[in-house]
Amino acid sequence: MTRVTRRLLIQGRVQGVGFRWSLMEEARQRGLDGWVRNRNDGSVEALVTGPVEAVDALTLWAHRGPSHARVDRVHCQDEPVDEHLETTGKFSQKPTV
Repeated sequence: MTRVTRRLLIQGRVQGVGFRWSLMEEARQRGLDGWVRNRNDGSVEALVTGPVEAVDALTLWAHRGPSHARVDRVHCQDEPVDEHLETTGKFSQKPTV
């Protein structure tokens, strides 16, 4: 199974609409590892690791987000995967930066 790590930066009306919580639940349902956090500039950032198909599905979800969000843009950047890490299916929220 091919694994990928992807950083997402989601811009638009994505704070105060349950975006972080919804993204975390979507990631957990897909068994992904990583985190999500708000940024001081009003965007949401996430780092996601898991099977490429599941990460791709979450990336597609991030382009629309929860019902009250308005996603204007999603920047995606794949990063090196640490193949020695085991998949734990743990996904968390981090403090705003």
